[in-house]
Amino acid sequence: MTEPKSPPLTAELYDYVLAHNPPLDPVLQDLADVTRERFPDAAGMLSAPEQASLLAFLVRLIGARQVVEVGTFTGFATLAMARALPADGTLTACDVSEEWTSYGREAWAKAGVADRIRLRIAPALETLRAMPTEPHLDLVYLDADKGGYVAYWEELVPRLRPGGLLVADNVLFHGEVTDPAATGPALAIREFNDHVLEDTRTDAVLLPVADGVTLARKR
Repeated sequence: MTEPKSPPLTAELYDYVLAHNPPLDPVLQDLADVTRERFPDAAGMLSAPEQASLLAFLVRLIGARQVVEVGTFTGFATLAMARALPADGTLTACDVSEEWTSYGREAWAKAGVADRIRLRIAPALETLRAMPTEPHLDLVYLDADKGGYVAYWEELVPRLRPGGLLVADNVLFHGEVTDPAATGPALAIREFNDHVLEDTRTDAVLLPVADGVTLARKR
């Protein structure tokens, strides 16, 4: 068995990591705090602070203008990416909850980026299938129901431009993907990871960032 090179992520080491990443701006921090306060049982769906920094970095790195997010929750990652878009960029945010996303809409307006975000309250597959079929997306962030990941992937990859990125969250699913008895979301994620590994349309890497992040680049 290959020995990991990553040190155990203690609370002290995690604080060090965050201290050496871009700090959350006040609107992002307020949104994260409000989410934990209003939805304590669901707050685990928030993207980690370092993921917000990574997503904004990737948007800027590839010069993304057309972004899709599948799974918006309270709009934390949405805001991080929208801030990184150029003024004429567009982020289509897909979710099914008016309640959760209402907090995002308030934060997006406060941050001055609401005009860059198109919120679609509907099953995400319906939203994706209504999009143009030609390759036009620059970046996608997938962080939704785990059982739908493969179906979302199949709708999104053909719509990615060559060189476009698909970023998938929770690909380690709390470490449960290695459990041979895994069921439910953990099994769905394991099947998704195998699907990505075998897909010749993309080059992909799986990284142990937060709960596991896959970066896939369209060939």
